[in-house]
Amino acid sequence: MAHPIAAPMLPAYGSGSLAEVVPSMLAAQGWGTANVLEVPVARAVALLVVDGLGWDLLCEHRGEAPFMSRHLDGARSITSGYPSSTATSLAMLSTASPPIAHGLTGYTMAAPGLGRAMNNLAWTTHGPDTRDLRLELPPEEIQPLPTLFAHAADAGVRMTAMGPAEHAGSGLSRAILRGGLFVPVQSMGDATAVAKARLALDGAGPAAVYAYDPVLDAAGHRHGPGSPAWVAALRRIDSIAERLAAALPDDGLLAITADHGMVDLSSADAQRIEVSERPDLALGVRFLAGEARARHVHAQPGQAGAVLRRWRDALSGVAWVLGRDEAIEAGWFGPPAALREPVRERIGDVVCAAAGRIGVFQRLVDPGEASLAGHHGSLTSAELLVPWIVISGSADREATRR
Repeated sequence: MAHPIAAPMLPAYGSGSLAEVVPSMLAAQGWGTANVLEVPVARAVALLVVDGLGWDLLCEHRGEAPFMSRHLDGARSITSGYPSSTATSLAMLSTASPPIAHGLTGYTMAAPGLGRAMNNLAWTTHGPDTRDLRLELPPEEIQPLPTLFAHAADAGVRMTAMGPAEHAGSGLSRAILRGGLFVPVQSMGDATAVAKARLALDGAGPAAVYAYDPVLDAAGHRHGPGSPAWVAALRRIDSIAERLAAALPDDGLLAITADHGMVDLSSADAQRIEVSERPDLALGVRFLAGEARARHVHAQPGQAGAVLRRWRDALSGVAWVLGRDEAIEAGWFGPPAALREPVRERIGDVVCAAAGRIGVFQRLVDPGEASLAGHHGSLTSAELLVPWIVISGSADREATRR
């Protein structure tokens, strides 16, 4: 008999989540929104978003990140949304809205009108026969809410986004970073990138930089969080943070956060469930979306109730399994009142969030995902909690001189 599991941790929508980051930053620069995250007053704000830097992981490896660790005592954790995944989290940060409103409900999700999943990072159909969806499903229509550039413009703040060159013009960038200046960089670790960030923050009037770095996440996926490769990437991130803080103007501050944490499924005690080998999980299923630890299960017509019962029975004790309406009402994706109706069909008939060290895979659809060591997406503290570290440029320099 499976042991009962505790209730999932829920995202802190409205009180301490990624949706509060940009409004709090802009409030610190004089905008009239609520400064929920209590950002100190500053003319210039740099926001470093580290893909995959979970709060739990940072606290466990603080010795490998001496600069950030020096500021942990005054820091706190905030949450991503559900699922705790990159496209969902970055959209949440940019739009200042929960997933139930912005509509990017996972790494993959039901492609509107296509009867199959789409990959929100690549903006393509998901699976072996991929095709570009940027014309068929324009990002501006799939995610129509104003982005951080619009919010900054309303606040009278000069906003610059910085990230990998290959992200310029991508479907996801059009969905979450449209309407402003995107500065491509080879790496945030380059001296030129730090110099560009400082240049963007200089001058008269309020200014902000949004800087995104994907390297830690890539190391965690491939080698596992806590692996030597991951630790090397964490040290690199710590160096980037230190250099960005050193480059701040005296009236500037650096905020550091992330999109999600990560868990390791490469160990012998992890359970990797392959749907093609489980008739009880495959029966009645039209297609799966989401990712290994946060599945959207889309059922064949008339089969949603039966699929829900089978998934609950099969994953009892290791996953939280709800029907679509149950997950919406439970607030997994955000306050139910914030639901945009087109988003409803992007959520699975069955919503499955991993509680234990498990992942639900489809090798025939996504062999790359099935080969990864590190995963995320669910409602555990290791995945949901991310850092919120705020560092004043002048105060940090004073502390360094001591």
